Amino acid sequence: MSQLTLYKNEDDASNGIYPYFIDIQNPLFRDLNSRLVIPLSPHEALDNTDAKRLCPVISLNEGSFVLLTHQMTSVSKSLLKTKVTSLESFRDKILAAIDMLVSGI
Repeated sequence: MSQLTLYKNEDDASNGIYPYFIDIQNPLFRDLNSRLVIPLSPHEALDNTDAKRLCPVISLNEGSFVLLTHQMTSVSKSLLKTKVTSLESFRDKILAAIDMLVSGI
């Protein structure tokens, strides 16, 4: 599993609201049975996002999505089956959102 990989949310109960997860966990901890992820939600579902640094919008081939940084959570590795793409090109934006949540800067 690679850090900053986008995965499809396979859970039927939540994938309508959160269709994707970004794996943000460092590969040093790949042997753990869980991964730290940030859920993504379609941009049109959250079109009035005032906290743009905390919840940045990223544009992908699949559409525009809001990172719900404040809802980061851990999920079982077994739920992250379908890789979509690498979000390495958004590294600075993703880490800035995490910094904003944790340190306020």
